[in-house]
Amino acid sequence: MAQAFSASLSELYAQAAGPEASGALMRALELRSWLAVAEEQVARVRDRIHAATAADRDMGELSADDLRFDAQWMEAALSAREGYATALTEFLRTMPPPGVRPERPVQLAQPRLTTTLPPAPAPARAGAARERRP
Repeated sequence: MAQAFSASLSELYAQAAGPEASGALMRALELRSWLAVAEEQVARVRDRIHAATAADRDMGELSADDLRFDAQWMEAALSAREGYATALTEFLRTMPPPGVRPERPVQLAQPRLTTTLPPAPAPARAGAARERRP
């Protein structure tokens, strides 16, 4: 991130707090924050598994259900971490070089279609008088 924005992380966070923070900077910092949360979850599950399987721990305390749950949680945390890391890498890769700004904002023309629907046909017996029965 420091290379992509030509500033240290502390400078980037200071810029983000200012009124003129770019949308790109805000998105990159947001992705970095989500990546940090996912990495914290990976570390917590890893530490919990290490504690449960420590050599000095009583084997009678091991729980296959707990370890299975931790394995599922680890898989989810690693998947999230990989997703955020990939998203951040792709985002930074596709950013224009620092200091380069588009000459004018790009505006995409959105064609507008207007149409009027014909009136719905009336039901076959709509408005028909009721027949009297003797």
